[in-house]
Amino acid sequence: QVQLVESGGGLVQAGGSLRLSCAASGSGLSIKAMGWYRQAPGKQRELVAGITSGGSTNYADSVKGRFTIFRDSAKNTVYLQMNSLTLEDTAVYYCAGPWLRVGVVPLYWGQGTQVTVSS
Repeated sequence: QVQLVESGGGLVQAGGSLRLSCAASGSGLSIKAMGWYRQAPGKQRELVAGITSGGSTNYADSVKGRFTIFRDSAKNTVYLQMNSLTLEDTAVYYCAGPWLRVGVVPLYWGQGTQVTVSS
């Protein structure tokens, strides 16, 4: 019943922006506490940004100041605004929940969406 549907990925030039969306539906999950993760070729999956049910956020050092995680409870959707994209941001991005804290793997995951940054 729980489903996470992502959108917004694609190809963008370095320095550009993308906004990823993740809509949650079904029982057992809300967007109050969600995380965005990414996995690049040859690298382990890493947390990009997380937001707690109370609204606290956590960002990977590599994206601080460039990425923002936020949610729209009315739409049951969580977003990742990505600005000033670099080649190193190229990866498959996943939304997942519930996000509790760094080091705890969420139970539910989206299908993943490819973000490719070109020069």
